[in-house]
Amino acid sequence: MTRKKFNLIVFDWDGTLMDSTAAIVKSIQAAADSLGLPVPDRETAAHVIGLGLYEAMEAVMPGADDAIYRQMADRYRQYYLQFSQEILLFDGVIDMLEDLAASHYMLAVATGKSRRGLDRVLLETGTGHFFHATRTADQTYSKPHPAMLQEITEELGESMRHTVMIGDTTHDLLMASNAGAAGIAVQYGAHPIEELKRLNPLYTAESVTGLHNWLKNNA
Repeated sequence: MTRKKFNLIVFDWDGTLMDSTAAIVKSIQAAADSLGLPVPDRETAAHVIGLGLYEAMEAVMPGADDAIYRQMADRYRQYYLQFSQEILLFDGVIDMLEDLAASHYMLAVATGKSRRGLDRVLLETGTGHFFHATRTADQTYSKPHPAMLQEITEELGESMRHTVMIGDTTHDLLMASNAGAAGIAVQYGAHPIEELKRLNPLYTAESVTGLHNWLKNNA
């Protein structure tokens, strides 16, 4: 296959490869409620998806002190383990990853999950072998800081101009922009399409199938 634009394709995880947005929102809301704090609405809770856990708690509960953020993070972890039992990859993800791997793209993950959380879902979904590198929010700076992409490209010896970041949030697209990489948005995840399009992604996918077809024909 002749390369058209990219050698390295970096995926966000939650809301991009895995259908976990609802479980994350419910976990944030349950954590706040269990501590007697104001419960954020769905839009507010969904908007912090993609950030590191501590940064997400700061964003969803501005003005609280560090102890509250630590308590929120602890409760969130408890509820997410409960709510995440039935979470699955989006339909078509395995086919897409298999196709991209067979076409000799380098694949990576840059996620707001913890290292332990990402390792767990990679094992549970049997997808770890697809990815040449991964970065999590507890290993380096949280999105939208460019560090995840900088570290992945350095590890794999790839240039940023041949790298594309795919995600469902503005945090993903801003990280790509800050790093000097291209960005692709998926509109089936956490952030509204209007917010994603304001950041001028290279492409906006309506579904995993649409993303797969675009990458096959244009990446």
